[in-house]
Amino acid sequence: MAALALEGADPHSQSASYLAASDPAGQPMPPLERSHRLGHRIFRVVRWSAKLAATLLIVALAVTIALMTWQYYVLSPWTRNGAVRVQVANVAPQVSGEIIELPVVDNQLVHKGDLLYVIDPFDFQVAVHTAQAHVAQLAADLQVKQAQSQRRQHLSSEATTPEEQQIFAGNAAQAQAAYDAAAQQLALAQLNLKRTRVTSPVNGYVTNLLLRVGDFASQGSSNITVVDSDSYWIDGYFEETKLSQICLGDKAEAKLMSYPVPITGHVETITRGISVSNAEAGTQGLPNVDPIYTWVRLAQRVPVRIAIDTVPAGVPLISGMTATVTIDPADAVAPQGWQEAVRSRIDRLGQLFSPTMPTSQCVGSALQGTPVHESLEAPEEPPEPSPKDINPGLVPGIDISPRIK
Repeated sequence: MAALALEGADPHSQSASYLAASDPAGQPMPPLERSHRLGHRIFRVVRWSAKLAATLLIVALAVTIALMTWQYYVLSPWTRNGAVRVQVANVAPQVSGEIIELPVVDNQLVHKGDLLYVIDPFDFQVAVHTAQAHVAQLAADLQVKQAQSQRRQHLSSEATTPEEQQIFAGNAAQAQAAYDAAAQQLALAQLNLKRTRVTSPVNGYVTNLLLRVGDFASQGSSNITVVDSDSYWIDGYFEETKLSQICLGDKAEAKLMSYPVPITGHVETITRGISVSNAEAGTQGLPNVDPIYTWVRLAQRVPVRIAIDTVPAGVPLISGMTATVTIDPADAVAPQGWQEAVRSRIDRLGQLFSPTMPTSQCVGSALQGTPVHESLEAPEEPPEPSPKDINPGLVPGIDISPRIK
């Protein structure tokens, strides 16, 4: 019966059962070796599954890192296009003359009021002495005419006439006007003499000094430059797509190329206008519109001024140095630990598909910042000297009436 059952069975199933239970030589396989081969097959399947899972995990991690990098480089408020800026005082003399003294050298630190150079004062000293002599002459003339006029005013109608009184009063008024004009000329001559000593209007550094003793200084022509060391700031040129994340007062960091320690500051102002090339008139006064590719549109860059709060020790500020500027929004919360930093980055991936809306404090006149009033001390007009102080006792008793005598 067993033989008949084997004869009636499917030959293929018999062959598979035989091969599964036999070795390659056709001999039946022991149960231990059979279990060993089954475990080997299971291990291969598990190993393949682990490789596939690891590959998928690496791909997912790489895509996440790529998206985070794209989000940081494209959407975060930072730029490599930054520069250190400074105010420059172009010093020009207010009088002309030959330079006889130059006590400063190139790149020297000077303070406000320090002497930069001296113009030959001889001509101006002569002008002061001449003006003083002219003032003394007119002061004497004024004293005499005032005394004469006052004496005439005290005389009776028998000794003088109203017409004579008016004539002497007019002479005194003319002498007063001439004296006032001479006094103003003297004040101007004295001021010009002071102007022969040219001083620094700011604290800073003498830069690109090309001046030498013996050069001629022309009135109103700048011949020495002082970099104002109290006016440094940093301009970050941000793409317009990032301006919605920048607000007045936001913290900022700027790294110079040669110095790893960042300069800290805050957003002071945002420029409200840049030049538009399409607005320039072309041929025949018509608009000159530049062609663009509709599928590539470059974002404009807008200057954002960063006020400097702290400068690390050993970091020099030089106008024109390149800076990488990073803005830290005021409403941003600093993550605690790397887990929070990664979670924050992942949460911000949504900005790739939904741009950040600007806050209400980032629009309007607040972007202008607080105006800073600057002024220089103007020379004060010296008090006009009294003629009696110039020539005391010149006309004693001439203004006393004969009746009193």
